[in-house]
Amino acid sequence: MKTKFLLTSLFALILLNSCSSSSDDSGVDNSPATTFLPLTNGNYWVYNVDNAGTINRDSLYISNDTIINAVTYKKMKTLATPTGFFSTTLRNNGVKIDASKLQMTGNFTVNFGLSAPIELALTDFIFFKENATTNDVLSTTSGTLNQTVSGYPLTIDYTLKTVADGSLATFLSDGTTYTDVKKTKVILNLKITTTQTISGITVPITIMNPQDVVTSTQYYSKNIGMVYANTLINYQLNSIPGVTLPIPSSGTQTQEEFLAVYHIN
Repeated sequence: MKTKFLLTSLFALILLNSCSSSSDDSGVDNSPATTFLPLTNGNYWVYNVDNAGTINRDSLYISNDTIINAVTYKKMKTLATPTGFFSTTLRNNGVKIDASKLQMTGNFTVNFGLSAPIELALTDFIFFKENATTNDVLSTTSGTLNQTVSGYPLTIDYTLKTVADGSLATFLSDGTTYTDVKKTKVILNLKITTTQTISGITVPITIMNPQDVVTSTQYYSKNIGMVYANTLINYQLNSIPGVTLPIPSSGTQTQEEFLAVYHIN
């Protein structure tokens, strides 16, 4: 049974299949290679994924080396279609270590059991930096797309970014204590506008003010990898007199991913 969030109808509108540019801290990083996600072929991580009380299991592993634009990455795969945000994000993408940073190249996908997931084409998007300071923006990408849904022409402005969220000496998750833990937030911000013609006059209407629709807080433990993720889905549409929107006016849902089993070569 596919996991579905309350945000399903909203995300069904948004197939972001674009070649987006990303920005990061362009300075030279001479730090030692990070070990907060060991990248050796055969490494794997198994997660118990709790979607509002429904438990599923994701198995993420490093399959092989892959060459993208003449650069070598590790190919991330899953045994089956994942339901968790973290495994879905990395699945079928290339990941590499660049000094203290973990970078992903491929398609960033948010899949909530939809036939049309959110999808962004990213290149060397930083999703973790070991020596980052709390609130440092690691990478960001923004863009605009236009779609027509149920007769409404929609303009969707989006920003995807990652932000350092501090460190913990120890962290207890699902009965296991992890040491030397660092946190990263992955944030998807959306704004949706439309236009309506009233008495021959085209009027711009803001359906949804800019807001962080997805916020995923991920916990990484040294020499292990991502050990816990908490992903919040939340949005609120504006009330527009005389306009019946083709999506629910609001939605909220929390997903948790707990590391259950792992193997590091």
